[in-house]
Amino acid sequence: MAVIEKGSFEVISRSPTQTRRIGMRLGEMLIPGDVIGLEGNLGAGKTTLVQGIASGWGSYDSVSSPTYVLVNVYRRLDRKQLFHLDAFRLKSPEEAIDLDIDAILDQGPLLVEWADKIEEALPEDFLWINMRFINDEQRDFIVHARGERHKILLKRLREEIYGA
Repeated sequence: MAVIEKGSFEVISRSPTQTRRIGMRLGEMLIPGDVIGLEGNLGAGKTTLVQGIASGWGSYDSVSSPTYVLVNVYRRLDRKQLFHLDAFRLKSPEEAIDLDIDAILDQGPLLVEWADKIEEALPEDFLWINMRFINDEQRDFIVHARGERHKILLKRLREEIYGA
């Protein structure tokens, strides 16, 4: 077992419902320019967490994994957008650069499943969630941040989950 890096924290989710609730708390905090990188094997709960994030952000669209279209766009009543990129099918970070991530971030927050595949194409500042399948109900998340804005997000999320 690896030591969790300084400034990171660990969350154990004991159900898909709990994973969505964690996501909802994070989604309430997101603003354009925020990048949430999700790393983990199939079944680690990435899409379930995104469902919660989109709900907490206020999306009225249903959430599904964008594996075949690469990027899903979720909307809310104020016309703001949340972007959901699935990098599973991308062969290199260069393919992600072609998606014009900077333009996406000008319009809204970006959630990236399989973010580790394209990390070099992502901005230097992000909130990263490493997700691990434990068993059918339980998932382990290690959350860390890079950059001042995302460190604030990390601190607020930790407070939302664990209290002050």
